[in-house]
Amino acid sequence: MITASNISLSYGTQVLFKDVNIKFTPGNCYGIIGANGAGKSTFMKILAGEIEQDTGDVIITPGERMTMLRQDHFAFQEYTVLETVIMGYEKLYSVMKERDEVYAKEDFTEEDGIRAADLEGEFAEMGGWEAEAEAAQMLDGLGIDTILHSKKMAEVEDNVKVRVLLAQALFGTPDILLLDEPTNHLDLESIEWLENFLENFNNTVIVVSHDRHFLNSVCTHIADIDYGKVQLYVGNYDFWYLSSQLVAKQMKDDKKKKEDKISELKDFIQRFSSNASKAKQATSRKKLIDKLTLDDIKPSSRRFPYISFKPTREPGNNILEIKDLSKTVEGELVLNKLNLQLNHGDKIAFVGPQHQAKTVLFDILNGEMEPDEGEYNWGVTTSHSYFPKNNDKYFQEHDSITDWLRQYSKDEKDDTYIRSFLGRMLFSGDEALKDCTVLSGGEKVRCILSKLMLEQANCIMLDEPTAHLDLESISSLNNALIDFKGVLLFNSHDHQFVNTIANRIIEFTPGGIIDRMMPFDDYLKDEGVNKLRDELYAAPQEHHLSI
Repeated sequence: MITASNISLSYGTQVLFKDVNIKFTPGNCYGIIGANGAGKSTFMKILAGEIEQDTGDVIITPGERMTMLRQDHFAFQEYTVLETVIMGYEKLYSVMKERDEVYAKEDFTEEDGIRAADLEGEFAEMGGWEAEAEAAQMLDGLGIDTILHSKKMAEVEDNVKVRVLLAQALFGTPDILLLDEPTNHLDLESIEWLENFLENFNNTVIVVSHDRHFLNSVCTHIADIDYGKVQLYVGNYDFWYLSSQLVAKQMKDDKKKKEDKISELKDFIQRFSSNASKAKQATSRKKLIDKLTLDDIKPSSRRFPYISFKPTREPGNNILEIKDLSKTVEGELVLNKLNLQLNHGDKIAFVGPQHQAKTVLFDILNGEMEPDEGEYNWGVTTSHSYFPKNNDKYFQEHDSITDWLRQYSKDEKDDTYIRSFLGRMLFSGDEALKDCTVLSGGEKVRCILSKLMLEQANCIMLDEPTAHLDLESISSLNNALIDFKGVLLFNSHDHQFVNTIANRIIEFTPGGIIDRMMPFDDYLKDEGVNKLRDELYAAPQEHHLSI
């Protein structure tokens, strides 16, 4: 168990936390949520002892071991991948190294023999004999090939290092597990493995994540950072979001009788509990929602941006035809004779580990890159907008956000209109005059989304649009794309985002593409798709014709 008692922290005049009291108990998973800048990662570092609070104490049950997901990708360069994972259990690793050093002595004494016997006992008690097998199993589950296990960390790619450090945090069944954005840079298969791991993890888990499906799958509680406090709620993210929105709506309706409000809340709790019981998630498994009282539900202070894509005209039946499209980038064949036909009403999610292929395809279709071979033709009734993965080139000039956005407004150039538009995207007051060159990642994304809304295209391409966004912005974008009446092509690692928007799934695999008209969850469960996927992932590393 870990307890935060009267925690306060300020930076200058900014108060992040004021007299925070919260207890995290074994058997539960706590999702830490809050607006950007609310202090989610800072609070995790306070719990881990990496940042010292102004007042208060962090108390851990004596004898319990705590691990935290590290973000320093270069901290273990001289160690092998497998060794780095085992280092997550510091005491076991220390015993293992000392044991090896004792046995390596040339002048092995009687005292060394006694020490070796003691170390052997400690080693066995901590599960040392199974350590390498357990570490290897974790690495396999996170998609790291066995051939990489013996390589040094300096020799593997950054996306592999991220997974190794995650395995390090999970290794050895820690009593308290702190995970800050654990799904970053993981593919959907690895995220699913992590969800299953945490659902069966019986100790204390505290996690910060912008992945709503992940929070819904693993969390038994939500800890909301708001107004410098941390308020604890029973249930997963969806339950927190829907209930807080319901309460906020009711508070605006002064005419609604108190009895009606209570009755509506009770009905909501009952419906959610019933639906959750059919879902694969920790919330329903532990049946904690049944213990919820009405006083536990409070409205959130957080604001949601207004996002809505309304095309000026409906696209016709001829949307896009791609014929034998090929592209080599830095000597690597990324696209090889790709053939696709897009249809009216398509909302296509591009999935799979071939991330460069998706970005290259989007860049070609947007005219930012030329194919080596083949051609593509947009229908005459289509107009398209593009959300690139890297948007830095749009923010090189020292323009205010207002002047920057004005250039993309076709008709209305008036300051009042532009400032009002930005206000809906949470750039209020003087924030609308901010210099574009100093914007954060999340602010840049909201600017690009504003640009797309003003362009009013009937075909939108989005390359990982949820990166840098907070949960509120992701939810607003998600709902906007569900309502969008045009054609959509997008790439995202957000399971819920993909499953609720896409009606067609195209997966890039090492041996070709799979193209199916179905929702994402159905795609993942389809036996025919899974059989074909196994064949294509065993195929040579090149893209063939669409299948």
